[in-house]
Amino acid sequence: MQANEHFKFSNWVVLAPLLAVLSIWTVFWVEIKFGVNFNEYGIYPRSLSGLRGVFLSPFIHGSVEHLYNNTIPLAILTAFLFYFYQRAALRVLLSGILISGLLTWSIARPSYHIGASGIIYVLASFIFFKGVFAKHYRLVALSLVVVFIYGSMLWYIFPVKENISWEGHLAGFITGFLLALTTKVKLPVEKKYEWEREDYNEEEDPFLKHFDEDGNFIETTEDPKDHIQIKYHYKEDKEQKS
Repeated sequence: MQANEHFKFSNWVVLAPLLAVLSIWTVFWVEIKFGVNFNEYGIYPRSLSGLRGVFLSPFIHGSVEHLYNNTIPLAILTAFLFYFYQRAALRVLLSGILISGLLTWSIARPSYHIGASGIIYVLASFIFFKGVFAKHYRLVALSLVVVFIYGSMLWYIFPVKENISWEGHLAGFITGFLLALTTKVKLPVEKKYEWEREDYNEEEDPFLKHFDEDGNFIETTEDPKDHIQIKYHYKEDKEQKS
């Protein structure tokens, strides 16, 4: 594939983050508007009823602060995913929700685990590790951007605070790493110059022939006038015809 078929803008780069943000804010608005609490629909570990939280918990948040803290990272990382990995983006997103949710259900403390932070860790982990594994300069640069902006998130995969689901963060981080290992993506073929090719021969390079072994420019003594050719073209004058 050609390089211009990759990393190009599509409607999903805007729609996917917008839908993700609208969905979590809509659910929270319904809770406030109708005075209900959806926390019981979160992930409750090692319980059959708690399995419904695998897909429902990312939409449920306990407070405005919790919701706000997840909104911006979710929007930015989702946009990154759909721009740089557009063909695999939906698969990564859905697989990330399922695998991280099941992993949280398996290892977490007996409590309701809610919030989109698990999928945020999936996205951050996937984008970082996939860029490193791919070794493409744009994706490596993206990995560095993720580290620069969200590198401090790494601390929260450990039990540093009692009121956060560090198990969900850890599950998301592990899931993103596994998806980066197993998800195949097509990368643009980088254009190589002649001197980068394996069969490149310096002696046959027309430019390098102008330099000696010490790198000094070799001046030519040929008179350029010797190579000038002048051609005359005669046009018959129609007025002189009888």
